[in-house]
Parts: sequence; structure tokens; C-alpha cells
Amino acid sequence: MTEDYFRIGVITEPHGVRGEVKVYPTTDDAAHLKKVKEYYMPADDGMQCLHAAGMKMQNDRIILQFKEITDRDTAEKLRKKELYVDRAHAVPLEEDEYYISDLEGLDVYENDEKIGTLQEVLRTGANDVYRIERNDGSELLLPAIKQCVLKVDIKEGRVDVAVMEGL
Repeated sequence: MTEDYFRIGVITEPHGVRGEVKVYPTTDDAAHLKKVKEYYMPADDGMQCLHAAGMKMQNDRIILQFKEITDRDTAEKLRKKELYVDRAHAVPLEEDEYYISDLEGLDVYENDEKIGTLQEVLRTGANDVYRIERNDGSELLLPAIKQCVLKVDIKEGRVDVAVMEGL
């Protein structure tokens, strides 16, 4: 998926008979989505734009209505489809916060020596964990805490780290 879009959820099933769908959110701030007017879904020829006609929260799910989807049969075809928002409508970041898709793929350095590539950000609850593939092919799981992650430079494509003994 292009870095211009962020996945916000997966459609689980239709809701009602007017084309609404239930969405399992994959974002930290689902309430922010009330401001979003355009959602995107992968299509054969790129990204299909769907225009929001309404949104509400129901327990741990989002109920979305799209202007383009007006009946249950059409909504049924959207099961298991991923939904995205464009970068301009993503949740705003605080200082020292980064979008996961911007972090994955960055080169990882310790003492100015490249030690590997950040492959994945694991969400653990207490703190994120960076899964780094070392240059020798081994894996390093590094907690994303200030003692370990010294500097992130998205423009330079690098993360400077201090690997604590025992990791």
C-alpha cells in the first residue's frame, strides 16, 4: 500500500438494510474518524474513494454509512475489505510520535554503524517494540523507549539506537 494512505480498519459485516457496515478499527483514535469525509478501499485500478454519510460508535466497532453504498447486498460484498484514510486526514501526531508506516523500512544505526533495518512495529500495550532485522539476518526486538531509541529521522531514513545489554 502506498505511504499516502493509512489503514484505519477492516469491514467485518453489514449493519442493517441501508448499506451501513461494521468496521473493526485498527487505529488508536477511532473517534477522530468522525471528522473524515473520504475513505479509501483498494481496488483493481488503485484506491476507490467512498464518501462518508454517517458514522457512529457501537462498543468496539465503528458503524459507517457511505453515500455510494445504499443497500445490504452491496454492503455484504465489502466483508473483509480494508479501509484507509489519506495522510492529510490521519490522526495528528504529537512531538516524538511517528506513523508506523513511516518507521518500517528505516535503517537502524548504533554508534553510527548500520546494524539492520526496522521491519515491523509491534504494539504491546506498555510500549511499542521494534522488530529489527540485523545485517547478519538475526532478529533484534528493541523496546521503543527513550533509553533505546535515541533519535528518529524520517527524512534521512534512519533510527539511532542504543542496544541494551542482554537484547
